[in-house]
Amino acid sequence: MSAAFWDRIAERYAARPVSDTASYEATLERVRHWLRPEMQVLELGCGTGSTAERLAGDVSQFTASDFSAEMIRIAESRCEAANLRFLCAGIGDALGGGPYDAVMSFNLLHLLDDLEGCLSQIHATLGEGGLFLSKTPCVAGKWYLRPAVWGLQKLGKAPSVRFLRPAQLETAIREAGFEILETGGYPAKLPNHFVVARKRPTT
Repeated sequence: MSAAFWDRIAERYAARPVSDTASYEATLERVRHWLRPEMQVLELGCGTGSTAERLAGDVSQFTASDFSAEMIRIAESRCEAANLRFLCAGIGDALGGGPYDAVMSFNLLHLLDDLEGCLSQIHATLGEGGLFLSKTPCVAGKWYLRPAVWGLQKLGKAPSVRFLRPAQLETAIREAGFEILETGGYPAKLPNHFVVARKRPTT
């Protein structure tokens, strides 16, 4: 992924309304089910911080990270929760600040060149029994989307995307050392695949 691409679109991204409010609120509800007031939480790929701001009040400390300086600038300008800290950093550097009780990534995993490496790093930074919560577009079955995405990429209007299947994503999460506790689709039609996973004991 290129930080320059996300810097360039940050203002438009911030101004864009949530496309499916019902699915977004359903995702937040399921995330909150797993959070506890004492938790130290990290969000990877936080964008302009709207989700971080909604969830920060449910935990002790919330760190929201993104490698786009413009995304973080906008996030810091509009989010004021006292326990919410924004960090401009790549995934490796952000995870280096652990251990965390929970790591989150929403609409990120399909954009990674090294999905398996990222999941391994997340596993390493979580404390015993720590949680990984994610929602990922898994559109491998939507073959008709590929030409449109490729066309936008050639014009510099879309990032590199992995066309994942839900089962493929779940396998990668399990192989990184997690047990899956919950899955769902929000929305189901796309699907945007929601996964809650727990770090397996290292015994």
